[in-house]
Amino acid sequence: MADLRIDLAGIKSPNPFWLASAPPTNSGYQVQRAFEAGWGGAVWKTLGEPILNVSSRFAAVSFNGQRVAGFNNIELITDRPLEVNLQEILETKKKFPNHAIIASLMVEPQQEKWHEIVKKVEAVGVDGLELNFGCPHGMAERGMGAASGQVPELVEKQTYWVKEVARTPVIVKLTPNITDITVTAEAAVQGGADAVSMINTINSLAGVDLDSWNTVPHVGGKGSHGGYCGPAVKPIALNMVAECARNAFVNVPISGIGGISNWQDAAEFMLMGATGVQVCTAAMHHGFSIVEDMIDGLNNYLDDKGIASVTDLVGQSVQRYSDWGDLDLNYKIVAEINNDVCINCNKCHIACEDTSHQCIDLYTESGRPMLKVREQDCVGCNLCSIVCPVDGAISMVERKSTIAPMTWNERQSLISNFAR
Repeated sequence: MADLRIDLAGIKSPNPFWLASAPPTNSGYQVQRAFEAGWGGAVWKTLGEPILNVSSRFAAVSFNGQRVAGFNNIELITDRPLEVNLQEILETKKKFPNHAIIASLMVEPQQEKWHEIVKKVEAVGVDGLELNFGCPHGMAERGMGAASGQVPELVEKQTYWVKEVARTPVIVKLTPNITDITVTAEAAVQGGADAVSMINTINSLAGVDLDSWNTVPHVGGKGSHGGYCGPAVKPIALNMVAECARNAFVNVPISGIGGISNWQDAAEFMLMGATGVQVCTAAMHHGFSIVEDMIDGLNNYLDDKGIASVTDLVGQSVQRYSDWGDLDLNYKIVAEINNDVCINCNKCHIACEDTSHQCIDLYTESGRPMLKVREQDCVGCNLCSIVCPVDGAISMVERKSTIAPMTWNERQSLISNFAR
C-alpha cells in the first residue's frame, strides 16, 4: 500500500484529500464527522467580520441526465460568531491532532484587521491559514474576496501583512475571475506566501426560470451573480494549476481545487503540479463517505504503477504541458473505425460531415453498412472518437511522419532568419 501522506508547505496530513472552505466545513460537528470518514484535512469555512446570508442560496446545473454537473452559490462567509468557530476549531484539533485544520480568513484590506484575526485564529492551534482572495460575490462588493484577488498589488500587500505576524504556513487562495492567474500567484509569492490554492469559484448565473422569469436562485424575485464550481469547472481549474506549476516564479506548493469528484481527478491535479487537493461540490452532492473510494482508488492506482508515495506523482506531467507554439506541426494521428464493434449509429459520420473535415465515407459491403476514414483527409481532430457512444469502435492512431518535427515557433524563427 502506497504512502498517501503529504506535506504542503509544512502542513502535514494523512492523505491529500481536504475539504475546501465551504458549507461542509461550517462547524466542528461537520469537520469532525469528515475526519471520522477519512478526510485528511479541512479548510474551515471562511472566518471574518459577522455577516448576514440570504435565502435561497444554491442552484445546480444538470446536463444530459447528470445532476449537479455544475453548482452555483450566493452564500457568503460564515455567519456564525468568530468566538464560536474558534472554540470548535480548538476542540476539533484536540480530538484529531494528526489531521490538518486550516483556517480560511477574509477581512477588509487593512493591516491591523489582518494582524488581529491571524493572532486570534493561530491561538487555537490551526495548522495553517488560507487567505480568501477569491470569493466573487457579496464580499467582493465590500472590497474583499475577489475584489482584492483581482489586484496583484493588494494580493502582495495583504499577504505581506499576514506574514508579518503569522507563525503557521500561509496559503493564498486565488480567484479565477482574472485574465492571467499566474500574475496574482506571483504577487502572492512576492508577498511571502508559503503556498497558493486555486481555483475559487467562477462568476456565474445558473439559469432563468422560463415560467416565472426569475433567476435561479432568486431571493424574493431578485437574483445576483454567484460562484460556480463542480465537475464543469475542472478543465478550467486544471489549466490554471498547470500554468502556475510551470511558472518559475510561482515556486511554492499548490493546493488544487475545482471540480474534483473522484481519485482520478485528484491524480490529474497532482500530476499537473498540485501537492494536494480540496473538494467541495462532490461532498455536498454525495456526502463525506466519498473519500473512502478516493483513498482506495488512489492507493490501488499507485500500487499498480509501482509508486511508493503519492508525492512522487506531483508535477510529473508539467513538463509535457507547453504553449501551442511549441507543439509539433508535423505530428500525425488519424481515426480508425472498427466496423466489427461499430453499431452504425453514424454519429461519427454526421459530426465529421457537418462540423469537421468530411473524411468519413459510408459504403456497403456484402449488404452491411460500413464506415471508413480517408486518412489523407483526416486531420486527427478526435471529434469522431469523442461523439462515438461505443468504446473501441474508433481509435486514434499515430502515423509515422516523413517530415522532421517542427514547431510553429521554430518555423517562424527559420522564416525570420531566412528574411535577413
